[in-house]
Amino acid sequence: MGSRSLDQQEVVQRVDEVTSALDRLTGALEQEEELPVVLQRLCHQVVHAVPDTELASITLLRDDTPYTVTSTGDRARRIDQAQYDTDQGPCLEAARTGEVQRVKVHEAAERWPEFAAAAGEAAVASYLSAPLFIDREYQGSLNLYGTGGEGFDSLDEALLELYTTAAEAALGSARRYRTAQATVGQLQVALSTRAVIDQAKGILMALHRITAEEAFDLLVTQSQQRNVKLREVAEQFVTSVVTSPS
Repeated sequence: MGSRSLDQQEVVQRVDEVTSALDRLTGALEQEEELPVVLQRLCHQVVHAVPDTELASITLLRDDTPYTVTSTGDRARRIDQAQYDTDQGPCLEAARTGEVQRVKVHEAAERWPEFAAAAGEAAVASYLSAPLFIDREYQGSLNLYGTGGEGFDSLDEALLELYTTAAEAALGSARRYRTAQATVGQLQVALSTRAVIDQAKGILMALHRITAEEAFDLLVTQSQQRNVKLREVAEQFVTSVVTSPS
């Protein structure tokens, strides 16, 4: 076995580090933080989850156009930008193919020469990028850059896959939950709006002995003339009738 061989205790320790990082991510999701904030935490925690990491970033694709949503520093952003400018490199390969990319700097120069040239002094010793799929709107890659001479190994790749797979599941569930919450909230508003408009229509029908359609037309006319939402017109009318002296 080579110099990179790890004993069982060290492997267990490194898996524990990934688990701890995921626990912290779950805690952030429970606080219902915005997605960019959660992704920032995800990016900074992966440095501890995969100890051979020096720099990290997260690339997202918007209409197949890549951008760095968060990173551990400007150097990582410069490496990302070199890939975007040349339309090649490990982070784009991972995002577009859905496959983990683990390459050393000389291998990167052979596979993506334009990127290697553009990276210049920003280049590091090794690259490790894993696809990151949250939902159809948010997908891209989690990118690690190492400065160690030996580069990322198969254990680093396995740890990153474990981390991203669990993170995707957690982030996806959180997104679906919040979307459901928003839908329920919109439905509640819609039902409330419908109820107050129906109340206003009923009062108008009783007062003026008109049909439901005619009552609705009166409310719409008031809404247009006053440039006020129909719901607000209905609420104000119902309140004025209820609170007026008998």
